[in-house]
Amino acid sequence: MPVVRGKQIEVLYSASAIARRNLELAKEVAGRDYNDLLVVSVLKGSFIFAADLIRAMHDAGISPEVEFIMISSYGAGTTSGDINVLRDIDNDVRGRDILLVDDILESGKTLNFTRELMLSRGAKSVSIAVLLDKRSRRQASLEADFVGFECPDYFVVGYGMDVSHAFRELPFVGVVKGDV
Repeated sequence: MPVVRGKQIEVLYSASAIARRNLELAKEVAGRDYNDLLVVSVLKGSFIFAADLIRAMHDAGISPEVEFIMISSYGAGTTSGDINVLRDIDNDVRGRDILLVDDILESGKTLNFTRELMLSRGAKSVSIAVLLDKRSRRQASLEADFVGFECPDYFVVGYGMDVSHAFRELPFVGVVKGDV
């Protein structure tokens, strides 16, 4: 079990498993009939997944435009609160196919909000790609179109996901088990 910052981290999804799955997801995206695709990465947690997925999409023959949106759905701690757009995209989405990319689909509130926002702005379609799908926490009626892995009901870190701004840099997804 790796030790990072004095904490034991149990690896759930290794860097190599994630890399393999990203290639598979990119091929799945390439198999869709998207026209004028705009990838919108939901910051902050998705930045590593989005970068790797976009590079894999290039290898699969897709050259999308890329945008970033920052949505806040957390109140105090890790409980979901009001949803706010902290940083919006610059591009006009009217008539475009949008692929929202996020790290994890839990309650679905944030992604549902962002999906509806893109549709209200005239997007032709909005698909969702997530690295992790944690169905046990779903509150909104929403499913991802592209899922890297099903996630057990753990608080996960790594590969862009954090706890109190720590562990985003880990090349794998894991669970903090405790002090060494």
